[in-house]
Amino acid sequence: MDIKAKIEELTDKIKNDKDLQKKFQDDPISAVESLLGVDLPNDQVEKIVDGVKAKISLDSIGDKLGGLFGKK
Repeated sequence: MDIKAKIEELTDKIKNDKDLQKKFQDDPISAVESLLGVDLPNDQVEKIVDGVKAKISLDSIGDKLGGLFGKK
């Protein structure tokens, strides 16, 4: 499994679905496992969760900075 690609995919799905955003906020491990369709050990899922959280944060910062400079 390409972890980086999977993080990108999950981030896009979560950012574009309000219900998934809520589920990810409430129980990120369960949300990621349901999106992956497999039950992985929690320590492996936690690494993916951390990656998704970081990607969402970076994308959010990028959107805000883009707005400051007139880009989106």
